[in-house]
Amino acid sequence: MHERSDPSNFLRIAPNVQLGKNVSIHCFVNLYGCRIGDDSRVGAFVEIQKNAAIGARCKISSHTFICEGVTIEDEVFVGHGVVFINDRDPRATAEGQPQTEADWQVVPTRICRGASIGSGAVIMAGVTVGAGALVGAGAVVTRDVGPAAVVAGNPARFLRMRSVSGDENAQSS
Repeated sequence: MHERSDPSNFLRIAPNVQLGKNVSIHCFVNLYGCRIGDDSRVGAFVEIQKNAAIGARCKISSHTFICEGVTIEDEVFVGHGVVFINDRDPRATAEGQPQTEADWQVVPTRICRGASIGSGAVIMAGVTVGAGALVGAGAVVTRDVGPAAVVAGNPARFLRMRSVSGDENAQSS
């Protein structure tokens, strides 16, 4: 058992996890082979898989799944129950046998600095969400989102530009 694991709180942190300074992790979390930057917070019931990276000062809310190949840059907010996907053509078998890691290729996904992902959003494989962008709750993001863009819906569609100052009612000119 790893010294950072806490079975009484159902906290599993594999020895190959890299944690920055002042990282806060709540109970019922499963982390393996990932990296989490300084001052980030990880809510309950979160899984972060190997080869995923979380930047500094991020908030990962409860019930979120961050799969292999996802990079989340600094100061990103991820709402409750967000799901990331890393395979465009998932299958259970290859030539009649259960798939192994050799049978598929991870499609990388990037969430850029200062972006916010609303609760219940699904982020498809290969997508980049630009710096400061906002993905609405429940959105299904199937293509790239530009910096400071606000998107929502299924599939996610552009609504407006997000103000750098935090004034969410600002319109682009």
